[in-house]
Amino acid sequence: MSGGVLEGIVAATREEVARRKAAVPVDELERAGHQRLIDGTVRPFAPALARPGLSLIAEHKRRSPSAGAIREELELEVVVRAYERGGASALSILTDGPSFGGSLEDLRAARTAVPVPILRKDFILDPYQLAESLAAGADAILLIVAALADDQLERLHAHAVSLGLAALVEVHDRRELERALEAGAQVIGINNRDLSTFEVDVRRTHELLPLIPAGKLVVAESGFRNRAQIEELEAAGVDAVLVGEALMRSPDIEAACRALMG
Repeated sequence: MSGGVLEGIVAATREEVARRKAAVPVDELERAGHQRLIDGTVRPFAPALARPGLSLIAEHKRRSPSAGAIREELELEVVVRAYERGGASALSILTDGPSFGGSLEDLRAARTAVPVPILRKDFILDPYQLAESLAAGADAILLIVAALADDQLERLHAHAVSLGLAALVEVHDRRELERALEAGAQVIGINNRDLSTFEVDVRRTHELLPLIPAGKLVVAESGFRNRAQIEELEAAGVDAVLVGEALMRSPDIEAACRALMG
C-alpha cells in the first residue's frame, strides 16, 4: 500500500463499509444482485471496450483530494447523458463519499439515465462491496492493486467474476502489474497518477504497456486532455481511456467528448 493519503482513505472506507453492513444485510443485497443476473440486466463492460478503435470511459466526479471541487453544481443525469451523446462506450461513477462526494445513489441514477455499461469507481476492499455493487446496478468494479494485499486481490477478483461483474484492475508500476496478472486480471488500468503525491506522468502508460501480455484489455487513466494524446494511445494499442475532470470542467461536455475522441 502506498502513501499516507491512500492509507487514510482505505481506513475511512473500512469504517464506512462496517456502517453499511450494519444497516443493510448482505443477504438482502445478494437477493437483489441475483435477480439482476436472472433478468439478464448486467451490461457487457469488457466487450464495450474491445470494439475497434479507442473507447472512452467517461467519469462522473464531483470533487477529488487532488483537484478539490470540480463541478458539484451539475446534475448527474445532465452529465451522464452528455457523455453518452458524446460517444462514451462506458461510464465510471465515483461512489466514494468522504473524498469524492459520490454515492451509490449516483450509480443508480446513472444506470436509469443511460444504457451504457457502468463501472463503480470506489475503494473496493470487502466482498460486501461486490454484492452492493451488483445490487446497485454496476456492471464492473475497480480493484486498486496498491490498496490490496495479494490474497485480497485474488479473492475479490475471483468473487467479482463469479458474480458476473467485470473487474478493472488498476496498477501504477511494474510490480503492481505483475501482481494484477498473477491475480488473473483481464482488464488492466494503468493509472498515471501517483497515489502518494497525486502527481501525474502520462509516460507511465507507455512504459507499462509493452509489459502487458496480448489478449488483455488495457485502459489508460489520468492526465489525458487533448486529441493528440488520444491518438498516441490509440497508435500504441491501448483499448480505452478513462477521462473525468477534463470533460467535467468543459462548458459543453458533449462537445468536449467528441473533440477528445475525434
